[in-house]
Amino acid sequence: MPIFAANLTMMFNEWSFLDRFNAAADAGFAAVEYLFPYEAPPEAIAERLTRNNLRQALFNLPPGDWIAGERGIAALPGRFDELKSDVEQALDYAAATGAKRLHLMAGLVEPSDTEAATCYRHSVAYTAARLGENGIDLLIEPINGRNMPGYFLNDFGAAERFITDLGLPNLKLQFDVYHRQILHGDVVMGLRRLLPMTGHIQVASVPSRNEPDGEELNYPYLFEEIDRLGYGGFVGCEYIPRGQTLDGLDWFRPFARS
Repeated sequence: MPIFAANLTMMFNEWSFLDRFNAAADAGFAAVEYLFPYEAPPEAIAERLTRNNLRQALFNLPPGDWIAGERGIAALPGRFDELKSDVEQALDYAAATGAKRLHLMAGLVEPSDTEAATCYRHSVAYTAARLGENGIDLLIEPINGRNMPGYFLNDFGAAERFITDLGLPNLKLQFDVYHRQILHGDVVMGLRRLLPMTGHIQVASVPSRNEPDGEELNYPYLFEEIDRLGYGGFVGCEYIPRGQTLDGLDWFRPFARS
């Protein structure tokens, strides 16, 4: 049975950030993820995880100036020293929370830009090596251009080639079903092909990015397929609730911990 991780950036927004851990646990989740933890002290997050017997599935390394519109800096020339500092900050949070997977965002730059491609390769290789020293996997995620126009890594085939070419044991794919469906479709065949290099899966309905219980995808079949394939990692619920978070959890009740 999939182990679902509530995404506390998108879900449980009826509560303050730290109180979302309590709400997710009360709703039956055994794990959580979020985009960025950096506005809360690491020890405060660790306390909420311990108090609620929650596992930390994933979070992102710092993305640059998010408010100004940056969406990662790994492929941005001239930002490598900042990236190195960001890696150390993320490692502090990983140590406190027990996270074993971190996602590195590439940034907004044309994939055809050769300088950006060189920069991205260097950034990923460095980050993977540094995380590997601490037993942590580095994840990269293709993101569709409808939600994030201009994102450097916007193709699953490109991500597959990149991971294969670098050949780093702790470099994994973040397989977001929502992004996969918008970019390429053929979700199940993609999972079957890419599962050996997949370190994390995320779900949401398509096209509305709501609860995984309708619209284009047959999620009951997909969850069964994830089990059949033997996936043992987390499935992140990176979706925007249609209304109140708790009112939209009927799909999750068969998977909730008692």
